[in-house]
Amino acid sequence: MDNKTYRNQILMIEGLKVTPQSAYPVFILLFLAYVFIMVSNLGLLTLILTKKALHKPMYLLFCNLPLSDVLGATAVLPGLLSDIFKDESERYITYVACVIQAYGIHMLSTSAHTILMTMAFDRYVAICNPLRYNTIMTSKMIVKLSALAWGLAIIPVGILLSLSIRLSHCNSNIYHPYCDNPSLFKLSCEDVLLIQVYGLINSAALWGTSVCCISLTYLNIAMVCIKSKNIPLQNKAMKTCSTHLIVYLIILICGVTTIILHRFPAYAEVGKVTSVLFYVIPPALNPIIYGFQSKEIRQWLHQIPRNRKLFLESQPES
Repeated sequence: MDNKTYRNQILMIEGLKVTPQSAYPVFILLFLAYVFIMVSNLGLLTLILTKKALHKPMYLLFCNLPLSDVLGATAVLPGLLSDIFKDESERYITYVACVIQAYGIHMLSTSAHTILMTMAFDRYVAICNPLRYNTIMTSKMIVKLSALAWGLAIIPVGILLSLSIRLSHCNSNIYHPYCDNPSLFKLSCEDVLLIQVYGLINSAALWGTSVCCISLTYLNIAMVCIKSKNIPLQNKAMKTCSTHLIVYLIILICGVTTIILHRFPAYAEVGKVTSVLFYVIPPALNPIIYGFQSKEIRQWLHQIPRNRKLFLESQPES
């Protein structure tokens, strides 16, 4: 089968297995979750970009995370919502759309780790080298770190997907709620050992680098705080680093749970649900955690009702 045929191929995608009785509750929950993810993340992103008081390296680097969350949720949830009320035999997706979705999903799940690693570097400089912070964390450095975070997600995933799309097809079924790389190479009856090995190496490198980077960063921060015996420094480290660490742990736990359940066929249905929740729970919790934990963001949020009241009071009566 040539590449032109691939582009025109129609695949049957399993989607979420829901009973007719549970279809409406599942649809409502996922729809509300998607709306909340979009409103909260885009609202937080807009707030940071429009308020000069928040134009600090920590927040500018953080802008990459809500952007990644919004794109990740959009890559998964709208497709699931549109298929919930369809019969399983009527759920179709084109091969090109499946490849695009798979690329987006893998790239955005990878970017969550790389973005948090750049944010960890910012926290390291702020706590361990406070006198050089403004010298190191310049606008150019922020752009370089952001480009590095996205580049480390875009290129390896592109190589991984390029290996899968070159395979011939003997199947047209996607046995997953959405398209991903395993779904693509399972369409083929060829030997996929090379792809599986590269995928495992890529995942191991990402997760290993991510865990080591975050662990070493916080170990160094902890050592600096203990040695300095500076109470204000320790309080600053706790406030700024706890938020970042909580967000990282949520992504790590959700990702590990999905990977583990994916390896056990007996828990296939549970694994499918957790794979969807990976694009629901972190994107929904991240803006809440940063919104409530960050003093500057919290202050701006508290001012919104007050500014609205003053605006309404200033309007002339009709």
